[in-house]
Amino acid sequence: GGVEKMRMCDLSCLDMIAVTSIFAVYFLPSFIAFSRQHKNKIAIFLLNLLLGWTVLGWVGSLVWSVTR
Repeated sequence: GGVEKMRMCDLSCLDMIAVTSIFAVYFLPSFIAFSRQHKNKIAIFLLNLLLGWTVLGWVGSLVWSVTR
């Protein structure tokens, strides 16, 4: 009864934390660009959204987000 429900909740809570963490890391370049009010923040977000799944796209958007 109660122990099984608790374990299921713990697992789903951990899953939610994991998913949230993955999204936070994935969109880190966008968060940086928006927080720095980068003049190309929309372009950086689109690059991050569309090509962030490739390592090169993610690194490129990260580098772009920290440059002036």
